[in-house]
Amino acid sequence: NRQGTSGSSYSCSLDALLRRLRAMDTKKDDKFADVLDAVGEFGTFQWRLIVLTFIPNIMSSFFMFADHFVFSEEKPYCNTSWILALDPNLSEAEQMNLTLPRAHNGSFLTCLMYLPMSWDLESIIQFGLNITDPCEDGWIYPESKRRSLISEFDLVCGKEQDKETVQTMFMTGQLIGSLIFGLLSDKLGRYPTILLSLLGLMFFGFGTAFVNTFHQYLFFRFGVSQAVMGYAIVSLTLVTEWLVGEHRAHAVILEHCFFSVGIMFLTGLAYNLPHWRMLFLVGAVPVFPLISYIWILPESPRWLMMKGKVKEAKEVLCYAAEVNKKTIPLNLLEELQLPGKKVTKASVLDFYSNRYLCKVTFVMGCVWLTISYSYFTLSLKLRDFGVSIHFRQAIPGILEVPARLCSIILLEQIGRKWSLAVILIQTAFMCFLTLFLPQGLKSAIILVLVLGQFSLATSVSVVFLYTAELFPTIVRSTGLGLVSLASSGGAILSLTIIGQLPALLPIFLCFISSIAALGFSALLPETQNQLLSDSMEQFSRHSDSSFKKRRTDEDTPDDMSEEVAKNTIRNAQILRMDSNSDSNARPGPRLSRVGDEWLGMRRWIPGHEFQAQPSGRGQDQSCSEASP
Repeated sequence: NRQGTSGSSYSCSLDALLRRLRAMDTKKDDKFADVLDAVGEFGTFQWRLIVLTFIPNIMSSFFMFADHFVFSEEKPYCNTSWILALDPNLSEAEQMNLTLPRAHNGSFLTCLMYLPMSWDLESIIQFGLNITDPCEDGWIYPESKRRSLISEFDLVCGKEQDKETVQTMFMTGQLIGSLIFGLLSDKLGRYPTILLSLLGLMFFGFGTAFVNTFHQYLFFRFGVSQAVMGYAIVSLTLVTEWLVGEHRAHAVILEHCFFSVGIMFLTGLAYNLPHWRMLFLVGAVPVFPLISYIWILPESPRWLMMKGKVKEAKEVLCYAAEVNKKTIPLNLLEELQLPGKKVTKASVLDFYSNRYLCKVTFVMGCVWLTISYSYFTLSLKLRDFGVSIHFRQAIPGILEVPARLCSIILLEQIGRKWSLAVILIQTAFMCFLTLFLPQGLKSAIILVLVLGQFSLATSVSVVFLYTAELFPTIVRSTGLGLVSLASSGGAILSLTIIGQLPALLPIFLCFISSIAALGFSALLPETQNQLLSDSMEQFSRHSDSSFKKRRTDEDTPDDMSEEVAKNTIRNAQILRMDSNSDSNARPGPRLSRVGDEWLGMRRWIPGHEFQAQPSGRGQDQSCSEASP
């Protein structure tokens, strides 16, 4: 038994080593990866591309969370300025005492007033007014220090518009925008779709400051929400397809850090500006320089190749190489041809007919729904504990920057799949801890809720990157759009049930959904150090077993460098010596055959033959002949 366990551990070690070697060697077969290496792995062009995607992210977060600061709590009173015609020198307190009825506790009623009478001021003071009626001339807000949507459109006394309703409308816009912009990106290209989303930010974001009714405000917020989600999806797709390796993860994480910067920018403006229209005017001004993106933003060469635009793809790559002061060898450009010698076509129906796409979309949809639902639930719970809006936005916004930077270490050390698992476990633990903390420990509960948001902010960046790498180029934006539907659905679900269920049940649902998402994520493959998939040819098989077998066959290299093979053989010889010593210590099955099997690697090294050691059977054994 001990020898069997030892042999099994040796086999696992060798398997892990060979998987790493195969992943390194797979890159040799990808012509596009060779061209990107010639362009420059991370030069001036890539830096400029990342900076271009950072700036709109600040504006996206600004427009996404602006609703939180335009619905300030204000106490209204009926406008009774008619009495000033009798005596314009009346103070505000005297005016309210004469014209507003009082409640039983002595406070003024907010939705009733005394009807005007054709008396003089002395008679009104002496006899008083008795007949009440709803407010006829609008409302005043004497205690208000800011001009908000409530005071602008008198959303009081039966005209209240719940903030959650407005946020639900915004999330509905994101839901529709994710699908529309995802389809447009794969149909028209990354470049025109990003320009369309930036145009939406300019028109709907800046135009919100000039609306005349509350329904117009809802319409403009609906439009800007679609543009925000569209930019988030397509910019991520563009960065994913231009960058390689760890640079891709770094760029996505930094892009989301600037999203947190936008939240802090919004919080600072909202705290200092006294009018909601000024908030949108000042905050939307930085959008207009983004018009320059028409001339400086590049298209994705991977998407151009998939659409048969080989000439345009080569021109973009040559321009990138020129910016990086590199030269692409002519033979590499000539080898860059259409996959399968024909244009690749795909549609949204492939997510139903293709088993791999269907599985990835379902699993990532569950993960996105869980993260979105949990994030908004924890944020709304902070509000229930009386935490101010500026604290609820500023503090998490500040904490999200180091949270996302920490995710870089996770991604590099344990990969995408395990990073997502660790974050979901941490989120489930925070929700579980919240359930059992006594309600009297208000500070402790607030701390746990903030830490939960800290963990969820990290998971957003990880899941964005992971999802983009799982989908092939031809349907990458559409796939991101489909799973974003689940994200918007999770936010709407949180806003819907948070006020309809007992206090702890929404948190319990966060815990359950995190565990479920953790289980589903185990079905996904790892994408770290793997080449991006461009077409769906490798996913065309309908069974998972055949798909895995195909990927294994494709990943097995036909040849390997001599140095790598020597290192592998050297490790195998060491393991064989250990197994031989163990066998001498205690009789049992011979393990020397492990070394013999791994020495039979002559097909991996062209031009070199290695003589295997005798195995006791009187003949050499190759890898294909050896039994497991």
